[in-house]
This record gives sequence, C-alpha cells and structure tokens, in this order.
Amino acid sequence: MHEMAIAEGILDISLNYAKREKAKKIACVSLLLGEMSGVETEALTFCFESLVKDTIAEGSSLVINRIPLMGRCKECANEEHIEHYNFVCHKCGGTLEVISGRELQVEYIDME
Repeated sequence: MHEMAIAEGILDISLNYAKREKAKKIACVSLLLGEMSGVETEALTFCFESLVKDTIAEGSSLVINRIPLMGRCKECANEEHIEHYNFVCHKCGGTLEVISGRELQVEYIDME
C-alpha cells in the first residue's frame, strides 16, 4: 500500500513546516491530488489518521482536492478532459499531452 508512504510524506512536510513556523497545532492539511496520481483517497485518509496520533496534527483533517486529468492536443491545441486514459483529441484526432491530473502536493497547512 503506497498510500502509507504518501501519508508519511504529507505528515513529515506538515510537521517540518509547523516546527519552522513554531506552531502548536495543525488543524488541517489540504492536498492537491490528480486523477492520474493512482492514490486511493480512502486508504490515504485512513493512513494519515493513523499516523497523526500523538503528534501536533492529531485530530487534524486531511482535505483532498481532486484535480481532473486534462490534456491539450499537440495538433490543434484543444483542451479537454481525458477519460479512460484515451489520449486522442475528440476534435481532430491528434495526441493529447497531459496538462493537469498528475498532482500530488500539499496545497496548504492550517496551523495555530
């Protein structure tokens, strides 16, 4: 389950930032999560909730903002949502290159 390793990374980022800012409590961690990231949100949330126990992030919420998988056609510059990993432009039949949907990053941390 790679969600545990991802949750550990999110917690490490949060705790390091909180330490740098001299925060006493982490209330919320917001995450940008692309549709193509391959991360199972329920498993990630479960892992995060398990890891925050006995830290300043205990009781914090993990807010997951899903980013759609979008592509831009290399031929006609049409932008569209990529469904079922079909990278063919519906407008001209050209190849779509990914412009969003791979994100996996901490967006912000709400601290006290």
